Amino acid sequence: MKKTVLRSYARLIARAGVNIEKGQEVIIMAELDQPEFVKMVVEECYRAGAGKVIVDWTYQPLEKLHVRHQSVKTLGHVEKWEEEKFQHYIDKLPCRIYLDSEDPDGLKGVNIAKMAKGRQGRYKVLKPYRDQLEGKYQWCIAAVPGKAWAKKVFPHLTPAQAVEKLWEAILSCSRVTDDPMQAWADHNANLAAKCEYLNSLPIKELHYHAANGTDFTVGMIPQAVWRGGSETSLTGHTFNPNIPSEEVFISPMKGKAEGVVHASMPLSYEGQLIENFWVRFEGGKVVEAHAEKGEELLKQMVAMDEGAAYLGECALVPYDSPIRNSGILFFNTLFDENAACHLALGRGFIDSIDDYGKYSLKELSDMGVNESMIHVDFMIGTQDLCIDALCEDGSTVPVFANGGWAF
Repeated sequence: MKKTVLRSYARLIARAGVNIEKGQEVIIMAELDQPEFVKMVVEECYRAGAGKVIVDWTYQPLEKLHVRHQSVKTLGHVEKWEEEKFQHYIDKLPCRIYLDSEDPDGLKGVNIAKMAKGRQGRYKVLKPYRDQLEGKYQWCIAAVPGKAWAKKVFPHLTPAQAVEKLWEAILSCSRVTDDPMQAWADHNANLAAKCEYLNSLPIKELHYHAANGTDFTVGMIPQAVWRGGSETSLTGHTFNPNIPSEEVFISPMKGKAEGVVHASMPLSYEGQLIENFWVRFEGGKVVEAHAEKGEELLKQMVAMDEGAAYLGECALVPYDSPIRNSGILFFNTLFDENAACHLALGRGFIDSIDDYGKYSLKELSDMGVNESMIHVDFMIGTQDLCIDALCEDGSTVPVFANGGWAF
């Protein structure tokens, strides 16, 4: 891939993605797959005015070794210096960039229950720190092609060819054009217009139905609003949390979901794939879950904590989105969620509540925003998916018809 194009992508992440302020600290999380591109992102962060850039490297094979050899107690223990690091984040509010390149099968064979118990232990200690960070900093998730991921997507190509092909797909879907900054400004305006219409209804419930067996109703929080594209933090900084992004989304009312939902695409969760699955809700909670592949992992996921079996997000994406039209199954949620309507189990978004900065986390929870240690998107969009909105005034308004916008 041409360095000039990659440089443009790196600049987009630094400027439109996290929108670095002069002197601000930046934390970059990255796997070991694309060190040269990570270097470009670091350079672009400094050019955007960053005062300090730190790269935290991760590596899936090491994570597997840790789970295999450490005790559950050790996996769940949080060192004092880790707590001090989170306190530093609270004090400094650094931008956070996540460069995703993980192998979709990279944690295959790991002890799922052991890993989950370790993460549950860490979550209890770190949650108070994370609560203090909610809504206050800029963050962005973007992607770079790892060799294993590229070969999963393009198994018929050589590793080098697969990486190049995946680079092309990532850049195209991320709107890295001759002028990506303008392309994203235009795209954000389009998503904002969709949100404005949906917020004008307003919606009490959404009813989903499709020929694959999806027949599902979910209730809305009266104070919630639809969001999409760029966001603004409580500190007044505008940023784009996902590159790419095609969705408009809302956090639904916890406890208000009934019916069956069938996934339309595989889900990559914890470095493993869950395929051909469906879940049934009663009283807002998942009470039944089945999968042809990865059923144990699916059931472990919805049992991570009390909120993991409840919904945290409803997102609308037309079936003819650019990512769907690419014809590529990415085996990566960042991309696949933007190819289809999706739901998320687990944590809801506090910024889905209008003027959320005026409320405490408890007040937002009492309104119906779900709390959980996980937030896992799974895709449900199909070519025949229809979604009807039951509005507060008693009218029914089509929102989606045959997989696309009905307005």
